[in-house]
Amino acid sequence: MEEFGVPRWIVSFMIPTGYSFNMTGGSVYLSMAAVFTAQAAGIHLNLAQQLSILATLMLASKGLAGMPRASLIVLEATAAAVHLPTAPILLILGIDALMDMGRTLMNVAGNCIASAIIARSEGITLIY
Repeated sequence: MEEFGVPRWIVSFMIPTGYSFNMTGGSVYLSMAAVFTAQAAGIHLNLAQQLSILATLMLASKGLAGMPRASLIVLEATAAAVHLPTAPILLILGIDALMDMGRTLMNVAGNCIASAIIARSEGITLIY
């Protein structure tokens, strides 16, 4: 980010903070995986159930950073908490390594964009 013109003082604050709080990739992945689990089991989720799952997973995804396959454990725990079957989650296990790369990319992109936005709000011209 420093090569794009974002000052070190912004990068050194925003990137570590983002890794602690910006788990967008994990939240999106877990939400989609929970809906997939319900669909694979033939369960129809109403809007209230979907919002309940979303809220639970947004909070649960905060502990995913730096732990491989932790998303499956969080998904299993959430599925048990919201009364979804856990067997369809095993179908996700085969592609979880590939999905982990996508989650990481989404998290890193979000952190970089946040750094650029803060730099622009401070009046710093960025190099594109």
